[in-house]
Amino acid sequence: MKARPSPRHPKAPPVPPHPLYLPESDEVAWSGRFALQVVRFRYRRSDGTPSALLTWEMWRRGQGVVLLPYDPRTRRVALIEQFRLPALAAGEAPVMRECPAGLLGEGEDPELAARREAEEETGLVPDRVEPIGQFMLMQGGCDERMHFYCGRVSLPEAGLLGLRGLEAEGEETRILVLPLDEALAQLARNEIRNVTAAMSLLWLQVNAPRLDTEWMD
Repeated sequence: MKARPSPRHPKAPPVPPHPLYLPESDEVAWSGRFALQVVRFRYRRSDGTPSALLTWEMWRRGQGVVLLPYDPRTRRVALIEQFRLPALAAGEAPVMRECPAGLLGEGEDPELAARREAEEETGLVPDRVEPIGQFMLMQGGCDERMHFYCGRVSLPEAGLLGLRGLEAEGEETRILVLPLDEALAQLARNEIRNVTAAMSLLWLQVNAPRLDTEWMD
């Protein structure tokens, strides 16, 4: 009797069809918390001819959310710091300064997920949220698509707000409250090296004058 094939990892479905995508094979090489998918394919070039045969390893993380907490009354932001093993492997300082972020659950509304992550990682509960946009983080090797938000919160004076994080997930996050100008100065000095925090702060740099008016009710 033939053994039944194992079900595919839920985060590694076959790549969807597209007129530019010419698949040869598609298999899951690793089915840990996140799947690693090995795909052999050609793509249709701009002149209509097929490309050379390519083999790509693709890390399947799914969708995520990120939220920048902002207090327009005091023009302060809240950022977090936590240990990141891949940063250490890349030769960076392992404690990264970031925005609250996390993965989107199956069928979960992105804005609600962003609010949840902000509360879990900082203890802050945004009462207003504005979408920033959706962006790919590493389209050369990973399918992760992030939903970016900015949320209105009430923040105390600048400094260390405390420690948070889900004990069950081994998290420890330090919450920092900074004047927006100082956070932007750190970004300009390349001291904030996390891309989601950088993009969120750059968006806020442009949009803060508007939010400072609209969010003052």
